[in-house]
Amino acid sequence: MESKTVSTIPAGPTMPQANPRMRSGLFTAWTNYLFILPIVLFVLVFVLFPILYNVMLSFQDVNVYNFKKAHAFAGLENYIETFKDPVFYTALRNSVVFTVFSLFFQFGIGFAFALFFNRRFPGRNLMRSLMLLAWMLPVVISASVFQWMLNGDYGVVNYVLQWLGIIHEPHSWLSDNRTSLMSTIVANIWIGIPFNMIILLTGLQSMPEQLYEAAKLDGASRGMQFRKITLPLMKPTILILLMLGIINTFKVFDLIFIMTAGGPVNSSNVLPIYSYQLSFTKFEFSQGSAVSMVMFIILILLAIVYLNMTRKEEAQ
Repeated sequence: MESKTVSTIPAGPTMPQANPRMRSGLFTAWTNYLFILPIVLFVLVFVLFPILYNVMLSFQDVNVYNFKKAHAFAGLENYIETFKDPVFYTALRNSVVFTVFSLFFQFGIGFAFALFFNRRFPGRNLMRSLMLLAWMLPVVISASVFQWMLNGDYGVVNYVLQWLGIIHEPHSWLSDNRTSLMSTIVANIWIGIPFNMIILLTGLQSMPEQLYEAAKLDGASRGMQFRKITLPLMKPTILILLMLGIINTFKVFDLIFIMTAGGPVNSSNVLPIYSYQLSFTKFEFSQGSAVSMVMFIILILLAIVYLNMTRKEEAQ
């Protein structure tokens, strides 16, 4: 029987096979990028681009006459004109007053309601839901209701105050430069109380009951428990709430614009409305952008202060 010899031909270099795990990892990485792509595009188009365009506009000379032409570089001229305008300081003062008084009463009354609803009693959930209606309503509706209530001719506020004998004749609350800003503050307080209440109530309900039970055994009164337990543990929540309140209140536009439009005689004018008036009433787009950039810088500085406070709190 003949033996067959099988010749072995040396195989050439084989192509390296891709690691399945590596391919799976690359696919997962690209998938993750695809998932975050919509939010990245949203931030670029609707957040970053408007800010950068506004910064660029504030250093140019753009108005209704040269809007479609080449825009000349104006440097700091728009900012200089803004700081020379006395209306700017009136709007800045009104913004500070509006923010401070609104936050003080929103936070104080909201904290009182949060402490009240933190107790257990029949109908608590229903009453808490009714309290949220003021915050859930659109600002346009709330502002229109307060505009009707504070009207000098047929407003219900004048009727009630006359019936109680507090005033003897109707008062034009929104047309009087002494009460126009106060009227918008009252409306903003009413809108903001439920938000403060629900955030503070969430913080109160997350605190352990054992601390209060131990404090009761040690003979601590309710006031001492509030000072020594509630306030220290609620400090992070309070800081976050106040920071959000400052940012949201300082840039309020729609409420004041509907109720008074910044009048009369700039008595309720604030920085957002002042920027709107420059841009879309006087058509000085660059100067309006400069005012909005001043607002942006103020809010950035406040955010930096808040971050430093939180870092110190975490370090302690």
